[in-house]
Amino acid sequence: MKRPERVVLEGRHVRLEPLEERHRVDLLVAAHQDPLTFRYMASDLSRADTWDTYLREALDGAARGEYVPWATVDRASGRAVGSTRFGDIAPDHGRLEIGWTWIAPTHQRTAVNTEAKLLQLGYAFDQLGATRVALKTDGRNQRSQAAIARLGAVREGTLRRHMRLPDGFLRDTVYFSILAEEWPPIRSRLEERLARE
Repeated sequence: MKRPERVVLEGRHVRLEPLEERHRVDLLVAAHQDPLTFRYMASDLSRADTWDTYLREALDGAARGEYVPWATVDRASGRAVGSTRFGDIAPDHGRLEIGWTWIAPTHQRTAVNTEAKLLQLGYAFDQLGATRVALKTDGRNQRSQAAIARLGAVREGTLRRHMRLPDGFLRDTVYFSILAEEWPPIRSRLEERLARE
């Protein structure tokens, strides 16, 4: 697998831009739509004082080759409405993870969200040659688990008491994956869904 780079991924509805300081205002506005968006995440961008730490961690990780962070930009408005990234990047093993994903409530379950995943998965499998893409979520986050399952990802299992969140809670983490041979029919379904949205 080739190592992913900080590239722009663009579709009809969404543009994934490398995350930068210039996205601050849009992302803080999007994050304030509903602070509960972050209840299962390690960072809470609904609190303005967390932006600097969030951006530094993302960009430092990108510099080390650990992450490829993007701002999710709604092409219709030109505004960033969320963020996502690649992590657990292991080219020698052909794997990476899509995660750290959040999107403003106004854009959840829309063409923006569907196309963002289609772009990321297409980049991973079709351009980089990944053999496995993982997705994980908090065991309490039923909505996220349902969304990942709707992609066509296979639920692999739960890592118990896997991560300590900022409030001290030890969360269980539910893992899903998509393998390269599973990607073509998943891509077709996502393209069909996108055509209807």
